[in-house]
Amino acid sequence: MFMFRQASRLLGRPTCPSRIRALCTEVPAANPNADSAFIESWKKVIPIMDPPKTPSTYMEPRTPTPSSIPSKLTVNFVLPYSSELSGKEVDMVMVPATTGQMGVLPGHVATIAELKPGVLSVHEGSDVTKYFVSSGFAFIHANSVADIVAVEAIPIDQIDAILVQKGLAEFTQKLSSATTDLEKAEAQIGVDVHSALNSALTG
Repeated sequence: MFMFRQASRLLGRPTCPSRIRALCTEVPAANPNADSAFIESWKKVIPIMDPPKTPSTYMEPRTPTPSSIPSKLTVNFVLPYSSELSGKEVDMVMVPATTGQMGVLPGHVATIAELKPGVLSVHEGSDVTKYFVSSGFAFIHANSVADIVAVEAIPIDQIDAILVQKGLAEFTQKLSSATTDLEKAEAQIGVDVHSALNSALTG
């Protein structure tokens, strides 16, 4: 135990950066000098154990931000069980962020947005493909790449309007008759999702 306390003291690094850096999505280059110093310190304190690998060992540089704004946005849209779009070049995507509908064009500032139940639309010229997503995240990178991860998604044209209306009525009834906080929360989620589905079909 004493050995690990000594290692913690000798290998400790300051937690506060010496200067504030602007937001950047590019992975910084590995610093071999810093890694070497860490390894040497480790060997002095715990010579019988191999030093652990540092985070920079696993980092791969991200595609650099282009000097000019590309004409297309590259979109990757994935679900836990499938990949809907992979490296698809489009003109724009509209995502249902929790802060409101967000349009993403080439050259968009780096952003992470949480998704709420709503319509995700992919625009390619005059063609628009729409999906209903339940939740997830959109990662917009400075190099005009958008990674969209959803828990569930379905093309709008595959949604059954009759089932949506039936589900909305059932969850509305459950909400009005709920007696516990858990029942109310579950019913409210059902109402919110089915309301969003209904808006997607009628909007």
